[in-house]
Amino acid sequence: MENILRKLKVEVNENLFVKDPYSSELGNAILQVGSKLMLELGMEDFTFKKLATEIGVSEPAIYRYFENKHNFLLYLTAWHWAWTEHNLVYVTANLKDPKERLEIAIKLLVEGPMFVENEFLNPIEIRKIVTNESLKGYLTKSVDSEHENGIYAQLYTLGDRIAQIIREINPAYKFPITLVNIVMEASLLQSFHAKHLPGMTESNLDKEGRFQFFHHLVAKTIIHE
Repeated sequence: MENILRKLKVEVNENLFVKDPYSSELGNAILQVGSKLMLELGMEDFTFKKLATEIGVSEPAIYRYFENKHNFLLYLTAWHWAWTEHNLVYVTANLKDPKERLEIAIKLLVEGPMFVENEFLNPIEIRKIVTNESLKGYLTKSVDSEHENGIYAQLYTLGDRIAQIIREINPAYKFPITLVNIVMEASLLQSFHAKHLPGMTESNLDKEGRFQFFHHLVAKTIIHE
């Protein structure tokens, strides 16, 4: 299982790129070096000019793969959610109890992927980028057109998969998609707050503490609606 995921080329919506970065050595370098550079510099200071210099190519060569750094961030974010879904599918494949599957799903959302090796991108680094930068990707004026182009497909499919688990546990619960997406977004924010804005969370709310909080929140919500 681990070997399968290690070699997996995670597919994302083709509208996120001009040319498939998996199709060449340069494309793969853009993903690998670009993700490291974005993690180091942050979205605001990251530029394709800096990326081109780091790789040793011309700046126009980067634009042959991605229209702009906004789309590059959206690509990395989509990759993260697709990778998380692959993790969920593999880890829960033989589990019949939906409560066990829901617990794993929440752990993945709160703590990040369980499988952390991939030949094309570093899941741990991508998780950090998503935690720090992903909200900047869709709180924009272009979000409606991006939605129409299927840019958020990976986010939706993962949310729907987890929502279906909630429906198995309690078919009468009316808001499974809303609940799941609250956890997806809030768990990232809590990770960010714990590191940068500690006054917005309990001082002892570490990774395990965040999992316990969100698991309790979801379990109690769907049982005592």
